[in-house]
Amino acid sequence: MRQIAERLVSAGVDVTVATSTHPERAIDTIRNGVRVLSFPIKGNLVKGMKGPLREYQTLLQEGNFDAILIKAAQQWTFDAAIDVLLSLECRKLFIPCGFSGLSSNEYKEYYRQMPAWLVLFNHLIFYSNEYQDTNFARRHGLKNFTIIPNGVDEREFIDLNDHAVRSRLGIDSSHDVLLSVGSQIAGKGHWEVIRAFGKARLNRPATLVINANTPGNVIARIKRHIKHALSGRWPLPLLAWWYGRQPELKHVILIDLPREELVNLYKTADLFVLASHFEYSPLVLFEAAASATTFLASSAGNSEEIAFWTSGGKVIPRGNGVSAELSVCELAHQMESLLANPEQLYAMGRGAREKILCNGYTWDAITKQYLHLMVDFDKRVL
Repeated sequence: MRQIAERLVSAGVDVTVATSTHPERAIDTIRNGVRVLSFPIKGNLVKGMKGPLREYQTLLQEGNFDAILIKAAQQWTFDAAIDVLLSLECRKLFIPCGFSGLSSNEYKEYYRQMPAWLVLFNHLIFYSNEYQDTNFARRHGLKNFTIIPNGVDEREFIDLNDHAVRSRLGIDSSHDVLLSVGSQIAGKGHWEVIRAFGKARLNRPATLVINANTPGNVIARIKRHIKHALSGRWPLPLLAWWYGRQPELKHVILIDLPREELVNLYKTADLFVLASHFEYSPLVLFEAAASATTFLASSAGNSEEIAFWTSGGKVIPRGNGVSAELSVCELAHQMESLLANPEQLYAMGRGAREKILCNGYTWDAITKQYLHLMVDFDKRVL
């Protein structure tokens, strides 16, 4: 959303972003030309919402916007807008963003009402042609939607210079590099990646880099550690150390790099691994492809669709379970197979990069699609 907002401003559009508060951001501020208004609102319609909901609704009604774009259901900027949508005369667009609670009993009534809410919008935007939110719209006879996939910031991937990031991280120049990116939560599959890396019989020495932030406050982190322990998961730093005890053959690095360094790491990696159990449209696969790095992915979200669009990697088919949680043995086998053929990895990665940059999977191209759907002249957008 930051990419779209800032690029709309560059195109001459007056953009306001309404969002939650952040301790390091003023309530009303300008960021790179975008006005950011923060509201101390929490929750959603099912779990209850707290905060100045009326102030947010007044902004929608009296902000004199020509277009309003809302991203994601099951959160307050959508749920608090429902009651006033019918009164808004501006163009209204919505990105459902996956409908993660669609199969949940807790959200059964919420999604029973969803079709009536969706018809209040002029247009819907989906990231996937095949995911459950798109199919939900089709089942209910909605046709006013467009598929606009995720993408990459083309400015970050203009060249493939990794700026010697391997050296700064102490990675041996003779090692293959595997990369996995995502928060330190079980659903991102880092535990499976590390264990599979330890089990894989690789032809060359290798280093696995897990770039993973630790979300939430201290209390949330403690609860998460307890939940992980109850599910039989060692603390991730300990697991990384255990499987990386032979650094001359296999090394594991657990780190949380600044964005610029992470992009360099994408570019230097030989294989990107996504083992997430659940996703919507994993942005990391687009970024790996833009870096000319072949990816190995679970079937989470629309990974298979992204692999088809980019020809940039292999997706391990979903098992019989509801989630896309991977077998460690299967993941290890696929690591072995892909890394055994470096020429194929190189060719696949280069081909994927060309498709990303030439077939419209950049924020420059994507923002033009949003602009066309929202407004094609200088107007005000929320």
